[in-house]
Amino acid sequence: MKYTQSEKMEIIRMVEESSLSVRCTLRQIDISRSTFYQWYKRYQEDGFEGLAPKHRTPLQFWNAIPEWEKQRIVEIARQYQEKSCREVAFHITDKEGYFISESSVYRILKSHDLVTSAVYTVISAKDHFEHPTSRINELWQTDFTYLKVTSWGWYYLLTVLDDYSRYIIAWQLCKTMKAEDVKITLDQAIAKTGVQHIHVYHRPRLLSDNGPCFISMELRGYLGQHDMKHIRIRNYHPMTQGKIERYHRSMKNLILLDNYHCPSELETRISEWVDYYNSHRYHEAIDNVTPSDRFYGKEKEILKQRQKTKTETMYQRRKIYRSFLINNLMEDIN
Repeated sequence: MKYTQSEKMEIIRMVEESSLSVRCTLRQIDISRSTFYQWYKRYQEDGFEGLAPKHRTPLQFWNAIPEWEKQRIVEIARQYQEKSCREVAFHITDKEGYFISESSVYRILKSHDLVTSAVYTVISAKDHFEHPTSRINELWQTDFTYLKVTSWGWYYLLTVLDDYSRYIIAWQLCKTMKAEDVKITLDQAIAKTGVQHIHVYHRPRLLSDNGPCFISMELRGYLGQHDMKHIRIRNYHPMTQGKIERYHRSMKNLILLDNYHCPSELETRISEWVDYYNSHRYHEAIDNVTPSDRFYGKEKEILKQRQKTKTETMYQRRKIYRSFLINNLMEDIN
């Protein structure tokens, strides 16, 4: 137990005025004789001031984050207000070349009142899919969601998402939900990925719900022509399509903050969102890289560079701490 300067003085007075021996008095108040005599010697030499703590408390740990770095974290968070603490942490590691943990970013931003609660409800699902994919273009998830355009009515957004990388391969804003709309969007996905080439042996499987456009003979014929297997989810079990369902929810959290007065306005906003999601938004489920990084095979290089950045940052923090200790030692000597 640590005692303050005043408490030490009171203990010395108590021992001096006690009718019992020093040993008995100290035993009653549970203080060792060696500790007491150290205090008493310092008190006799320097008086009350001698009871002040002699050992300087370190002002920082070896891995403490410098103040200038804390300020930079706050500035980056204000610049990218759409990013969470986790995304800010990995943005700084990747773009600024300085490792910082998610928890450190949270504490710093919390102290500046820059952390807000999420405005959406998280979908509850299993931690891991029973049969996870292991490569890109192995399984494509597709689904419709609806969006309203003021004075124009409801439009339907069809998205094709790569299951392994979470990359949005193709999307289309449709006025209807017909098999023809699905075929046009799949044409875009096939053209972008090149899976129609003869040298591609494993064609993507398509995962969808049981909507009329997905169970139609027209779509079945189209998928047969492209040698693509179609998997449909069990009725009343949308969790099978959890990735694209979660993607649509994330998209709507931002898209629906504005009103749109013509379809082209909505298409422009969706295009901006898709670019942000694919190329700039760190995805927690894929080692906090972007879907684009995993889809185009940059993931391993990025993770390797992050480990290197972390090692270099820890080395610099130790170097700063050693310099801090040496300066304090020189001050004590002088």
